[in-house]
Amino acid sequence: MDTPLKEWDVALERPLRLFNKVGIDENIGATGVAHAEYALGDARHEASRTLLKLWFNWQREQSQSTLWQHQITILQQQSQMAETRVKAGDAPKLELNQALAASAQTGVSWHQAQMRAQLAKTELMRQFPAVQLPDSFTITAPQAIEQDFSYWKSRMLDDNHELGMAQAQNHLQQLLAQRSRADQVPDPTVGIRHANEMGGNEKVTGVYISVPLSFGQRGAMAENLAQQAAMTADQAAFVQRRLENDSYATHLQAVKTYETWQQAHAAATAIRSNAELVAKAYRLGESSLSDSLTAQRFALESSLSESIAQRDANEARYRLLLDAHQLWVFDEAPAK
Repeated sequence: MDTPLKEWDVALERPLRLFNKVGIDENIGATGVAHAEYALGDARHEASRTLLKLWFNWQREQSQSTLWQHQITILQQQSQMAETRVKAGDAPKLELNQALAASAQTGVSWHQAQMRAQLAKTELMRQFPAVQLPDSFTITAPQAIEQDFSYWKSRMLDDNHELGMAQAQNHLQQLLAQRSRADQVPDPTVGIRHANEMGGNEKVTGVYISVPLSFGQRGAMAENLAQQAAMTADQAAFVQRRLENDSYATHLQAVKTYETWQQAHAAATAIRSNAELVAKAYRLGESSLSDSLTAQRFALESSLSESIAQRDANEARYRLLLDAHQLWVFDEAPAK
């Protein structure tokens, strides 16, 4: 009976990247990290915008509630004055009824304003529970926008997170297309092999190199990635044009809301002064309660409009500072 021959072989091999592909892979990794950092910065920026919007919405509603409460106090004083004059026989009871009705109607508006303020506060605390709201806040006068549009445009577009993310995505896609074109030249595989044949009578040791054959699939993949790179280039250009338009709108809103507040402030100051004169005339018996109530209503409406214009101007200015990376320290773009 023939003795079976023991034959075996063992091989170790390692694929090698061509030298030009190593640098491309390093650039792909670095660009992917930069894209992720821009995405993180953009997420923080959007969260900052939401916080700013909810903060001023709460302030806007809270200030409206305060103004309605102040109006109730004024109307209650006028009701007491009307009651005193009715008891003294200096005024008809109709005036007292008018004063009480105006005070009650204002109370309804105050409760509605309180509800809106509470809803705004709840929404702010729900999305940003770590924010501690003050019991009262100081009303600050809006500030004018001093620099021109070109200054703010450059600040808003320099190191813009969204634009940086789009440009990084385009760069990444171009590198992937470049890598795919480089893959049309296959990477070799180097190996070492040892074989034991004919029962140990023949032993073979050698080094070998193998290269896979490349067909049309690699070329088609490279063409596909090149088209995707062209698409992301168009997307990055679109994002830049949209951000340029947004920067113009943000700057214009900040400038115009400040001018609107100036007009609203001047009008409210004049109307409140007139309401005080009419109220004084009513106390002296030189004017009717109807005239005083009408003047107070106009004063309240002008004060409400002034308050809204003031918050709108402050919010627009802070939005401009936020988009220009001049509001909060953490709002920074990654290093290029």
